[in-house]
Amino acid sequence: MSTPFDDRPAPPSAPLDRWRASWAALPSNVRGSLWVALAVFLFTLMMTGIKLAGERLPVVQILFFRQLVMLVVIAPGLRRDFPAALRTERMGLHGCRVAAALVAMLAGFEALVHLPLATATAISFAKALFVTVLATLLLGELVGLRRWAATAVGFVGVLVVVQPSPAGVDGYALLALLSAVAVAFVQIALRVLTRTERSVTILAYQAIPVALLLAPATAWWWVTPTPLEWLLLVGVGVFATLGQWCNVAGFRAGEAAAVAPMDYTRLLFATTIGVVVFQEIPGVATFAGAGLIIAATLYTLRRNADPPAGARDAD
Repeated sequence: MSTPFDDRPAPPSAPLDRWRASWAALPSNVRGSLWVALAVFLFTLMMTGIKLAGERLPVVQILFFRQLVMLVVIAPGLRRDFPAALRTERMGLHGCRVAAALVAMLAGFEALVHLPLATATAISFAKALFVTVLATLLLGELVGLRRWAATAVGFVGVLVVVQPSPAGVDGYALLALLSAVAVAFVQIALRVLTRTERSVTILAYQAIPVALLLAPATAWWWVTPTPLEWLLLVGVGVFATLGQWCNVAGFRAGEAAAVAPMDYTRLLFATTIGVVVFQEIPGVATFAGAGLIIAATLYTLRRNADPPAGARDAD
């Protein structure tokens, strides 16, 4: 039985041959964009479930069940290839990624519960700006003056969304920013890990340690969920797992610069759900700041897609 995170091709299935042929006939960037758009929608549903469940349940409990569901999904692949699926020579990097992922999820979930959905989404876009900074510091990537200027414009957009004042900054907005930094570190780690590690190995070294680390806190702050909250907890885990699989499929199918901008449809989904489900009307600052962040990120993606010639390095 194949699983979404099994890298090996599934056996042919006659009823699906026609659909597969039509799908394969699409340009690779179109297929990749559709996968990422579906991933974005699933992640938005996950965020909605977190926000609803977080009205009464502790964030650590929501996160624990998210990881538990992910572990159940990848368990068949782990069992079939055990212990090979856990074999790695990058244990230290896996550990750093787990720590960053834990910070990202705890801070991000807590911010999501208390901030408007569109605001939390807009701030999360800053992760791409932090990737530029961390790639320079940790990977030694060259970033020229123009891309640094674009990154600065993006951070101005962050300030517009966060709206700092003499009285201070919303603590939950700061948590959302901390989450964006941690997510950026996770993405940098993935750049390195995906060169040698299988998808099931990467996911296993996140799902298992994070679940184990969260188990004591979940037991300590345990709140017995209602039937609806149980449904939300399972839904959060399912949407998160399927969303990750669709995201991986999208970036495998298409070029990163072509498919990555689809992530910004998340603001449209988040705004719609925020208005319909939570009666949240985003302010002008949210859209203005998000526009600056998105514009800066799209410019950076375009520059990254150019061939690595000297002219690009001077950009």
